[in-house]
Parts: sequence; structure tokens; C-alpha cells
Amino acid sequence: MNRSVACRLEAEVFATTRVVLQVAVAALPGAAVAEELSVKVNGKPLARTEVIGVTGTRLHVVQAPPGDLVVTYQADVEGRQAPAPVDELDLHTYLWPSRYAESDRIAGFARTEFAGIDDPADLLAAVSSWVGTRLDYVPGSSDPIDGAIDTLLAGRGVCRDYAHLVVALLRSLQVPARLVAVYAPGIDPMDFHAVAEACLDGVWYVVDATLLGPRASLLRIATGRDAADTAFMTNYGGGLVLRRTEIQATVAGDLPTDNVVDLVTLG
Repeated sequence: MNRSVACRLEAEVFATTRVVLQVAVAALPGAAVAEELSVKVNGKPLARTEVIGVTGTRLHVVQAPPGDLVVTYQADVEGRQAPAPVDELDLHTYLWPSRYAESDRIAGFARTEFAGIDDPADLLAAVSSWVGTRLDYVPGSSDPIDGAIDTLLAGRGVCRDYAHLVVALLRSLQVPARLVAVYAPGIDPMDFHAVAEACLDGVWYVVDATLLGPRASLLRIATGRDAADTAFMTNYGGGLVLRRTEIQATVAGDLPTDNVVDLVTLG
């Protein structure tokens, strides 16, 4: 599988600030990646530091002075990345409740709603289908601070809201689960996309209740407990306003088919 992805971010920096970007394809073996990242203010390149995080997440850190900040990234990816590794800490970390996936508060509801589903693969499909049918996908319907319970009560949201609810339900059912930011060929409108990832028998499988694009074509960017760990741009100190984002993601040839009952790994 050959895929091409790109993004362009434009922001106005009002006062010098430290900017953390998570837009590059994750550093995992198994695929050939040809890429280019540019970070400029007023047309001048900024020095950047790369930090490797969870499951190959790549953070690019810059000190941005006042002016027009433009970030561009482009990558051509040939082949598929190896499945994400699983370590012992994962099996604990991704069972704990987190900021946007309040699994402790939703546990009783989840156990009642999904009682009697003993097969782990069936449980993933059931949770994905349940979230996908209970929620309406409505752009702009949620706030950045909304968590899984807010989404459940509202009955609507966007991809990160779907993923947070899936993650919270699975954790409360004793399935380690986390959120992954991805490039997603086939989704419309095109944007950064968020999905859940669940660990069964030592393998991370992707769960996307939105069904907006085939899971086999997704490319991992950032992995974490929830959206607090996977934002494409974060700044500390100073002042910054994001003005524009453009995302592109395509696959050579036809998009792969997908079925909610299949077990699919990100790669």
C-alpha cells in the first residue's frame, strides 16, 4: 500500500512561545517514509528539536517569535508499518481513567449495556457499532474540553468524541484502550482524524465508530491516553492563534474495504 499525506498549519504568534507539533508520521519499522517538514515564522526557518514519545509519536518542538507561523508537512509512505508493540505498562496505563475518557464514571452503565458479550472480538465490534449508532456526527457540535460522558449525554460529536466514548467504554469493560491521531485517506471532509485502539491478546487493534474511512489505510501520527496527549499543535507561554489548517491523505489505487467485525491493525 502506497499513501501520501500532507498538512499545512497557519497561525499568528503574538508573543514568543514554545510550540509542540505532532503532525509527522509515527516512527515505526516496516514502511519506507520519504518526508519533509518545514516550520517558518515570517518566511524564516525555525530550529526544531524532535522528541520520540509513545509508540513512535514524534514531537517537534520550536521556539516561535512573534509573526506568521507556517507549518508544512508532506510524506510518501510505501508499505505498511509493523503493528504497534505492547508492553506490560500499556496493560495498566490504558485501563486507567483519563481526562477525556472517564471510564470510572461510566463503568456501571457499560457493564449493563454490554452484558453477556464474552468474546473479545465481538465486544470490540459491539462497542463500535453501539457508539456509531447512538451518536450523530455533527461538525462543531462539541467543545475541546468535552469528555466521553459529555458526548454520551449530548448524543453527537466529531471523531475525537466518538473515540473518547469508545475508549471509556472499553476501559470500563477491562479492555486496555487508547486514542490515536491519524491521517485518514477516504474521509470527508478531510481533516486530522482520531480513532481508538484496543489491546486483545497482545495486539493493538483499531476501532473507528465513525466509519468515515477504511481502517487499513490509516497512518499513525500520535498515540496517547486521550486527546490531551495527541494534539497536532500545542503552545506554552506567549500567545498564538491558529488561523487555518489544510489536511490531505490519499492512497494509491482503490481504497481498501472495511467491515466493523474485522480485526484490523494500524499500519
